[in-house]
Amino acid sequence: MRPSVRRVAAIDIGTNTIRMLVAGVERGRIRPVARFRRITGMGKELRATGKIGPREFRESVSALREFRREMDALGVVKYKACGTAGLRGAENREEFLEAACAAGVRVEVITATEEARRTWEGVHGRFRLEDGTVVMDIGGGSTEFIAGPGRRDAVSLPIGVVVACGLLPLSDPPEPWQILNLKHYFAGRISTGTVSWSKRRFRRMVGTAGTFTTLAALDRKMTEYDPGKIDGHTMSLARLRHWEERLSRLTERERLRLPGMEKGRERYIVPGACQAVAAMERFGIGRLVVSDAGLLEGILPGIRNGKGERG
Repeated sequence: MRPSVRRVAAIDIGTNTIRMLVAGVERGRIRPVARFRRITGMGKELRATGKIGPREFRESVSALREFRREMDALGVVKYKACGTAGLRGAENREEFLEAACAAGVRVEVITATEEARRTWEGVHGRFRLEDGTVVMDIGGGSTEFIAGPGRRDAVSLPIGVVVACGLLPLSDPPEPWQILNLKHYFAGRISTGTVSWSKRRFRRMVGTAGTFTTLAALDRKMTEYDPGKIDGHTMSLARLRHWEERLSRLTERERLRLPGMEKGRERYIVPGACQAVAAMERFGIGRLVVSDAGLLEGILPGIRNGKGERG
């Protein structure tokens, strides 16, 4: 008799995007079943007010309510929802957690260290991460650099793309001096933030999360997002600089017309590209490999092992 397949779900409540991965567990193996995402811009007003804005609050709770319905429809028996940088810093975090719970989703706000460890595990499950590899996870509120599973192998910096746009606003299209300021800012923050890694040498960077997957989709001119074609997509530093320069010259509306651009990222893709280039220059890396896997895939094994909320 074929053993029953249990369905579990991992949810990532990010500063800009809320995502869910539903997977089946059979004989200890995890197989993706469905993916969902909503760009809610939850952290859009965080820097100015310290709080999740009313509109973004409602949109984010609505997304979780929708995800709850999807979990019920797909027969999810256990799930885990993790909040990251946006919820770590929001003054109205408790109010949001209560609203999320009322919508049917209990959320755990995880530390930057825990986020980095789970992201490393998620990427490691897709690629063999050997010595000399650094994983870069550009989020809305923070950016993580991860060189291994240990506590000292990760650096988290509050320079996510939503935060950066609040700190250094860009006109539409950006002025050249604004882009220079942005690049200078990222170069300085990344250099000082990773000073403890001065003796580490990296040969390869693996990029995960929305900035990198969008850049890969743009590079492949994808009209429909396909995770299988994103995983392993390689980009040279020269190619990243090409996209940094091209996107910086366009308006947000013009960026949306490009094959591969997801609505909701047209504002944040420029600081994301600038940040990716600055990191590769900082570490002296000439090649980037893009991973569609990341935090969600790192959350799933814990649910399989019994850590999670009942569906």
